[in-house]
Amino acid sequence: MQEIDGNIVCTSLPYSEFKRHEGEVATVKGFIHNIREMSDFAFILLRTARELIQCVYSPEFSDFRLSDKVVEQAAAKVTGKIVKSETRDGSERFELQIHNIEIISSPAAIPPVVISKKQVNCDLAVNLDNRPVTLRNPKERAVFKLQEGIQRGFREYLQGEGFTEIHTPKINFAGAEGGTNVFKLDYFGKTVFLAQSPQLYKQALVPVYERVFEIAPVFRAEHHDTCRHLNEYISMDFEMGFIDSFTDIMNTETGVLKYIMNLLKTEYAAEVEMLKADIPEITSIPCIRFKDAKEMCVKKLKNITDMKDFEPEEEAFLGKWAKQQFNSDFLFVTHYLSKKRPFYTMDDPEDPEVTLSFDLLFRGIEITSGGQRIHDYNMQVEKMKRLGMNPEEFETYLMLHKYGAPPHGGLGLGLERLTMHLLGFKNIRNAAMFPRDINRVTP
Repeated sequence: MQEIDGNIVCTSLPYSEFKRHEGEVATVKGFIHNIREMSDFAFILLRTARELIQCVYSPEFSDFRLSDKVVEQAAAKVTGKIVKSETRDGSERFELQIHNIEIISSPAAIPPVVISKKQVNCDLAVNLDNRPVTLRNPKERAVFKLQEGIQRGFREYLQGEGFTEIHTPKINFAGAEGGTNVFKLDYFGKTVFLAQSPQLYKQALVPVYERVFEIAPVFRAEHHDTCRHLNEYISMDFEMGFIDSFTDIMNTETGVLKYIMNLLKTEYAAEVEMLKADIPEITSIPCIRFKDAKEMCVKKLKNITDMKDFEPEEEAFLGKWAKQQFNSDFLFVTHYLSKKRPFYTMDDPEDPEVTLSFDLLFRGIEITSGGQRIHDYNMQVEKMKRLGMNPEEFETYLMLHKYGAPPHGGLGLGLERLTMHLLGFKNIRNAAMFPRDINRVTP
């Protein structure tokens, strides 16, 4: 509190406190988002960290007069009286009757894209080229506030279940999943790789903490230029020990997703409403084995050529099937072929041709891969040799197995893909703050 011109002023007051301070004078800092001048008054929208606050200028309110310094995108401190007004639908709203505007900082140029409308109306490429500006649009920034809620829900649920948050290296001696989709780096004359996954490290920490999780970027050198692929994305990973079955992992993910969706509906209701996000109801998530799902796809779809994995059309079909059969937006597909899973995945003892693994499809697109890992030293070495790998190159990773590990498993959940389908985006780049793909490394 401070006194200005005989008035007690509430400083740095958030909009959520306006109702409690109706009739008082308050000061709010933010950016001038939009100015609508009428004949004898003006509406000025002030953009704060999460809200737009309507301010009304009129010569009747004070001796202050608008000047040419009051322009859009100027950082300002607005002081005014909090008054109640009504919206067109009759709901309650509060606004500031302007007593003074102090310009803190002025823009040097007009933004190249109009951001004061309800949404940014330009091509995606133009949007991304001007990301530091377009993210100022309330609808654009709401995407990543909602994304904050997803990460927060993931973290809070797992911490409540006894998981420890970890941070693993992103410069690694080898790719976690093998293959050629790794970025190579010259590391002081030695070839190293950007992390495809925190897999090898989170496994190593299971005997330390039993349950661990990480939210961090991963890197895939895939030459895909599609609407569903990024070369850098955020993976939300967890690993848990002393499991009885790989279904324990699926049950934990179901709990995580339930918690996330409930959190979004309560703590992020404003963003959900602004973005018209379709938040799913989750009671349980149905499962189907890979073999059965593939047979169903072959019967219903034409020209299926890959019998070891799903094509996008198959995932879309399975998503619709799960919705029709179970009224579920999610579907677990289990027991993928051993040939298509990483070297650390445990084969099914009853059928070594398949693995104790799964993917999670959300509205017809894969957002999670997970499963049980090999914890026996001899079994892991034997599988590496069978796949043509040299166990000596993985000596530090094999310490996990050599010196004792419990049955364990985990998963990785793609943040951008989950966001993309929650919001009905056609392109994953809309769900990435500063996307990195085969063509884009700026801004």
